[in-house]
Amino acid sequence: MSATPSAQYRLTIRVKLDDAQGTLGEVTATIAATGGMVGAIDLIESGHDGSVRDIVVDATGQDHWAQIIDAINALPGVQVIDTTDRTFLMHVGGKIEQHNKHPLKTRDDLSMAYTPGVARVCLAIAEEPERAFQYTIKRNTVAVVSDGTAVLGLGDIGPAAAMPVMEGKCCLFKEFAGVDAFPICLDTKDPEEIIRTVEMIAPAFGGINLEDISAPRCFEIEDELKRRLDIPVFHDDQHGTAVVVMAALINAAKLTGRTMADIKVLVIGLGAAGIAVTRILRQAGVTEIIGADSRGALHVRREDYLDGSMGPVKRWYAEVTNPECLSGAPADVIDGADLLIGLSGARALPADALSKMKSDAMVFAMANPNPEVHPEEAAPYARIVATGRSDYPNQINNVLCFPGVFRGALDVRAQAITDSMKMAAAEAIAGIVEDDELREDYIIPSVFNRDVAPAVAAAVAEQARATDTARAGQEVGFAHGDTPVGTPSSSGAGSSGRLSTPS
Repeated sequence: MSATPSAQYRLTIRVKLDDAQGTLGEVTATIAATGGMVGAIDLIESGHDGSVRDIVVDATGQDHWAQIIDAINALPGVQVIDTTDRTFLMHVGGKIEQHNKHPLKTRDDLSMAYTPGVARVCLAIAEEPERAFQYTIKRNTVAVVSDGTAVLGLGDIGPAAAMPVMEGKCCLFKEFAGVDAFPICLDTKDPEEIIRTVEMIAPAFGGINLEDISAPRCFEIEDELKRRLDIPVFHDDQHGTAVVVMAALINAAKLTGRTMADIKVLVIGLGAAGIAVTRILRQAGVTEIIGADSRGALHVRREDYLDGSMGPVKRWYAEVTNPECLSGAPADVIDGADLLIGLSGARALPADALSKMKSDAMVFAMANPNPEVHPEEAAPYARIVATGRSDYPNQINNVLCFPGVFRGALDVRAQAITDSMKMAAAEAIAGIVEDDELREDYIIPSVFNRDVAPAVAAAVAEQARATDTARAGQEVGFAHGDTPVGTPSSSGAGSSGRLSTPS
């Protein structure tokens, strides 16, 4: 149960009230007294014997709903008729749908959109496959692919149960960057089957966003798809997290007067995100890193490294971090750390262990919904605290990254999303917070800041061009010199992708 009322537990309560004066006030007061938060109140019907109203209430959990309803029913002259779970209501029939871009109202419309006119477009693509980026949804569509094995904080819940999350991801792509995305949940855990399936559907998409695939399988799947495909493949749980963490660190370091080379980091949790965060830290110039998993600090003298049972990714990690081979739980190896990055689970570290960190400590405790150390408990020991939660300052949220990254990659038809493009994205996110705005509770922009995605897209596109990863030079339109088949060469294409009238 969450500590405060939340929209995720929003309930519409339909109540019948007698006509006694003050009855509605008693209901709202009762809801407040039981810890609920009243939103909208709508009159449904009114008569000589009373009224029916819908009252929207935010609660802390489903158990809290029962307490609120029982308290309302206990009032004289009040009866709860029905309740509606607003979160489930939002998901009825799914959260996304397809819309046609052009109306089909006449025979002429049909002859262009479908047979016989469509055949000319098909033949043009067959002649030159790159034209698929111009004449199909490929130019602006991403597949959000999951096997449902590592969903949010829910774990392995399977492909069908993962669909609401993948649909939500598609909503975010469209809302923040205008990217069309479609959820693909696969009923297999076999890495090769996943790789082959994505490879086979790739012709329809301009990019692949891998989502909620458990480690270490996710590393193999992403690496192999990058090798086989000529479109961007991006595992957001890894790289989206890494990019936003780096953006937060850029500003936190600026605020505390540190350079990347000065910073000593403890990373708790070495799954997909922990590995990727460490890689981007090293890319940025951070050299002192210790990582801890469920067995404690990782190093080359640990038993599972020596006996060969440690997997290849963690073997790499042990070899490039913690050269002093410090051992023990996170609380045992945190001495002198400037930055704690938590990517594990609730209460992974006692709060008083933070007293061993350097002054002006930075704590990024990102486990959701319950962080490794609670922000209120971390506050006495840390100058800067960030979490993955929306109800605290400094929310480190992947939505700051992936919409803009794919927007930029699609705009220039990038073949991949490189390390330099990720770093450019991090710097762009950090740059949204101006120097005169920077403070302890504002090191990262809000997820609703509409300047973020365009800034990230521009930075990613620029970096793609600079590193010859781009295949087109013009954003959100036809590539330079890419004139539609059958159109006079004097026709131009603007940023909207529409053709000008031939002169």
